[in-house]
Amino acid sequence: MPDISVVIPLYNEEESLPELTSWIKKVMDEHQFSYEIIFVDDGSTDNSWKVIESLRESNEHIKAIKFRKNYGKSPGLHCGFAKAQGDVVITMDADLQDSPDEIPELYRMIQEDGYDLVSGWKKKRYDPKLTKNLPSKLFNASARKISGIHNLHDFNCGLKAYKKDVVKNIEVYNDMHRYIPYLAKEAGFTKIGEKVVQHQARKYGKSKFGLSRFFNGYLDLMTLWFTSKFGRKPMHFFGLLGSLVFLIGFIALAIILINKFVCLHEGVPAPLVTDRPYFFIALTAMIIGTQLFLAGFIGELLSRQSSDRNSYKIEQELF
Repeated sequence: MPDISVVIPLYNEEESLPELTSWIKKVMDEHQFSYEIIFVDDGSTDNSWKVIESLRESNEHIKAIKFRKNYGKSPGLHCGFAKAQGDVVITMDADLQDSPDEIPELYRMIQEDGYDLVSGWKKKRYDPKLTKNLPSKLFNASARKISGIHNLHDFNCGLKAYKKDVVKNIEVYNDMHRYIPYLAKEAGFTKIGEKVVQHQARKYGKSKFGLSRFFNGYLDLMTLWFTSKFGRKPMHFFGLLGSLVFLIGFIALAIILINKFVCLHEGVPAPLVTDRPYFFIALTAMIIGTQLFLAGFIGELLSRQSSDRNSYKIEQELF
């Protein structure tokens, strides 16, 4: 088995692949690591797959998976993790913004310091401050608060290192790659560390992610928190909430009836709360909001039980 598996999901990165492969090979040879590089082509529409095939001819350490269509980064990592055989698994992006020079220290932190997972922190970034840096800081602050992993500054950094057991015991689906540390923690891997890593300016192409990833990221974070807390015992949430709503309604009805009884006893007409339209508007909004939330949760539970949630159409493999 190799010392290191480098898993690299990619989409339309034909220009950067030769340089990235050469850089990884140089680092591995210098430190005498046995290794494998697992490229996962996420349905690229350029010549990325042809470049991978060409690189494999001169480097037997290269392995690859090609999806028939674009699924996203999480499916790429999921399939790459399934194939990885190294004692330590390193993930990085294919755009050369992650430096392979970080690999030896990440490997040491897993093997010698005993971390289950080490996440990179791009402390100094070359991204536009308003469109990426500021939203990223807000996003990471929320992720730290909800996940309880307070020592991580950059949950979404693609450069991470894992013990092999970690990647074999977590399920990365939808867009949950942002929260792999949270997934690992929930799976019982609690020794999670961080390393400041170099962030390099993009050399080729352009970013494949827009601002929508931050909005989606918050929804995914809430999904993870909710399912981790109540996924196996939903009655603890819905039973309590339903009981409280029922109790409030019962008390409100009791007050109305008592008020009506008192007024009738005194011979005074009793105004009803239900005579006001605002009561029905508020009640309708609460009902609709509750139904939408319940529908989302039920849909998530059904998704988690789906047998083909992580079933992807693979066009070709090189192993």
